[in-house]
Amino acid sequence: MNHKKQLFIVAFALFSLFFGAGNLILPPQLGFKAGNSWGWVTLGFALSAVIIPIFGILAHARLQGTLFDIAKKVSPAFSMVYCYLIYAISLTLPAPRTASVTHEMGIAPLLTTSSWWTSTTYFALVFVFVINRSRIMDIIGKFLTPGILLILIAIISTTLFGTEFSFGPSSFPHPFSHGILEGYQTFDAIGAVVVGGVIIISVNLEHKQMDYLQKRKLIGNAGILAGLGLFLVYAGLILTGALMHGAFTSDISRTELLSGISMNTLGNTATLFLSVLVSLACFTTAVGIVTGAADFIKGQFGNSHSAYMITVALGCVLGILMGQFDVGYIIAVALPALMFIYPVTIVLILLNLLPEKFASKRVFRWVVGMTLLFSVPDFLGSLGWGEEIIGISKWIPLSQFHMGWVVPAVVTFILITVISKERSD
Repeated sequence: MNHKKQLFIVAFALFSLFFGAGNLILPPQLGFKAGNSWGWVTLGFALSAVIIPIFGILAHARLQGTLFDIAKKVSPAFSMVYCYLIYAISLTLPAPRTASVTHEMGIAPLLTTSSWWTSTTYFALVFVFVINRSRIMDIIGKFLTPGILLILIAIISTTLFGTEFSFGPSSFPHPFSHGILEGYQTFDAIGAVVVGGVIIISVNLEHKQMDYLQKRKLIGNAGILAGLGLFLVYAGLILTGALMHGAFTSDISRTELLSGISMNTLGNTATLFLSVLVSLACFTTAVGIVTGAADFIKGQFGNSHSAYMITVALGCVLGILMGQFDVGYIIAVALPALMFIYPVTIVLILLNLLPEKFASKRVFRWVVGMTLLFSVPDFLGSLGWGEEIIGISKWIPLSQFHMGWVVPAVVTFILITVISKERSD
């Protein structure tokens, strides 16, 4: 297989593993509510849902290990807790959400079946794909991703070339920061540290002849190419939503908006095309999450195949159970977990990209610790305990944008780096 073909297969697989339920339903409503500020929310959304996740893939390409390697410089114990927490969140929220979105948008408009039937069939197929571990990247990269892209291009291009460019007023007081926070809901930074490991193992299985540098270059270039594709799709979907400001009521739900946009652009064939798009986009993400969790547990139990199979089975059963909740409920429940785990994941990704001299164990420990500490107010606020923490939050820079951890993390990094340099001198 030539280099370019390998590159596109890995890039397509990455795109598809990232592009799931949240990536599909979040951007259109973001644009719909942003109106004439759609450009700012696009930039914010791209920062947390494209740039940071691709940085995560580049970090994995550099480490070429597992999720455990992402956080091990803090301490092995911390890394183990972090890994189990990440996989627990992934199997409990984003993976089941893919089944819920598939039912609401892909199955319910066509068939009068229950969500139990949809989730059971859905995760039975996920199970089949995941146990065929060695062929995952090839199947997703060659067949499923092109189908997703063709339907997305049809929806976006029909809107852009067939709709007058006029926008309503924005309903967001801070469009850029709102875009960043909405990007959290894609779970893509978490997805990067999960599916990054999947890609590493897949490349190792399918390209054993490659050395470290060749694999790093392949995965890094594929990550950049996938990121470019994600950005173009997100920008297109956000702009599509912004152009539809007068076509729907302001309280329309995310799934209803996407269905309405599809009907406006693809006409009578919309329901069928949207069903296929939603099903493919969600399915590939669920496969990536369950595979990542199973790979990790397998590694923890001495490459035990039994551990892999048990994890796959438990992940699919959990997906069936949690998939019974509607999309809006799962998104609401996910917010507190994201406000706590997302900042530390971003920091870990960025630290792992730095040269070794700027990323010592001391730097990791202090910066991650400070990030966790200053994420607590946003976490408590997302639980509805805002009154108790408002006196503290008002003194923290950027806290009004729910990013009070950023300045303390940066200042800590600078201070520890300077102190470490003075001691070494």
